[in-house]
Amino acid sequence: MHCEHIRAAPSWRNGPGRYDCVFVNTNNAEGINGMDIVRVQCFFSFSFRGIYYTCALAHWFIPISNEPDRDTGMWMVRPLFHDDGSRDISIIHTDSIFRAAHLLPLFGQDFIPSDINHHNSLDAYRGFYVNKYADHHAFEIAS
Repeated sequence: MHCEHIRAAPSWRNGPGRYDCVFVNTNNAEGINGMDIVRVQCFFSFSFRGIYYTCALAHWFIPISNEPDRDTGMWMVRPLFHDDGSRDISIIHTDSIFRAAHLLPLFGQDFIPSDINHHNSLDAYRGFYVNKYADHHAFEIAS
């Protein structure tokens, strides 16, 4: 059996925070086979009228185009923000999380600033490839 850990932690191993990206089943017919990409900001749960709900606070990514990149075959996404610059976030049920997603930055023509590392790259770049080559499952989802 395969087990995957999805993390949303303000401090990971006494260092910077870690907020993983995931595929979310939205049954959206367009895009990545009915999946959207979100970055999990935190996990929480609550009980209402005797029913226990497990949830995640999610920052949404949207596709940059209606088809994968011609050169790489990978979908491209960008983080979604409101007009005032705040993140477009919402609460989702953890049952809608399908599996982890791996994003690669769209680098462009400029040199990479020396202060960008694996802890802050999801906040520093404006666009990302959805890495379908990360593993077999990601290939099936994002192809």
